[in-house]
Amino acid sequence: MRNRRAALAAVATAASLALTLSACGQSGEGGSEEDKGGSDGATIGIAMPTKSSERWIADGANVEKELKAKGFKTKLVFGEDDPDQQVSQIENMITQGVDALIVAAIDNKSLGNVLQQAKDADIPVVSYDRLILGTENVDYYASFDNEKVGELQGGYIVEKLGLKAGKKGPFNIELFAGSNDDNNTRYFFQGAMNVLKPYMDKGQLVVRSKQTDLNQVTTLRWDGGTAQKRMDDLLTSSYRSARVDAVLSPYDGISIGILSALKSDGYGSGSKAMPVVTGQDAEVASLKSIISGQQTQTVFKDLRELAKVAANMVDSVLNDKKPEVNDTKSYDNGSKVVPAYLLQPVSVDKSNYKQILVDGGYYTEDQLK
Repeated sequence: MRNRRAALAAVATAASLALTLSACGQSGEGGSEEDKGGSDGATIGIAMPTKSSERWIADGANVEKELKAKGFKTKLVFGEDDPDQQVSQIENMITQGVDALIVAAIDNKSLGNVLQQAKDADIPVVSYDRLILGTENVDYYASFDNEKVGELQGGYIVEKLGLKAGKKGPFNIELFAGSNDDNNTRYFFQGAMNVLKPYMDKGQLVVRSKQTDLNQVTTLRWDGGTAQKRMDDLLTSSYRSARVDAVLSPYDGISIGILSALKSDGYGSGSKAMPVVTGQDAEVASLKSIISGQQTQTVFKDLRELAKVAANMVDSVLNDKKPEVNDTKSYDNGSKVVPAYLLQPVSVDKSNYKQILVDGGYYTEDQLK
């Protein structure tokens, strides 16, 4: 196994004493660095964005599980959606002598300097789900086909409104996108617009707010409260005498905020049916919402498989092998095209959630009650 620890032994030994109670030392929320490591005690640093989203908690746990199964030790940290905190956490892990880093960026442009430190210390970096931009010091990218996510969301709206079946509308739709500092946002939005824009151009889908550009519809930090406020404003300004037929939402947490605004405006009660509302990540709260007839759809991304991809990449690199990739052209981060392995997302609604999520062992029926 590739071993760069000897060069950092003195630094790592001192740092491990000085930083025992640092953000990294507290990571894993259970002292994961005490686990027995691989053949040379290699340790992998894992930087996740936040604990406020159940998906990132699941990601952290899944990545740790896969790495430990391969005999690695781990240091897991959560940046709590603070880019400066994430940079500090990664710096600490570099100082402590981790052998590789798996990073899901909070701000995809804020990590250039700290990843140069990783490069100088000969620490390989796997960008996890969110592509890190503006640096050559990203070795591999593990994610899903992000444009396909948007295509599934847009295609679901088209299908549920009957546009494929020949209904001409017009139907009213509003558009939401993710955080403007997350590179995935533009892929999700582009995928959805590839499907929706032809119907918008024909007048079959109408955005009454006229907010159709990506920079008009982003939601900082993917925050549900921010989405709720914007949906409230849209309902007040554009829908006093009209109804919303569909809302493109890129993520379940945003969908929850949108639904709160819609319910406050009377949707989902009496004769005012809920519009079609999409989502992503198949979070428990949104699945319960789908089952109860509020949110309409979500896009499932099997985080267990993503964790395996990231762990396999690290294992290959540290054993001087070339990781498996299936895309070497699409993900240009502004400094290089990052070789990637992309998994396929799946559309989930009330009709198939049991088959995909319960029968597939991702959730139990009790979790969704």
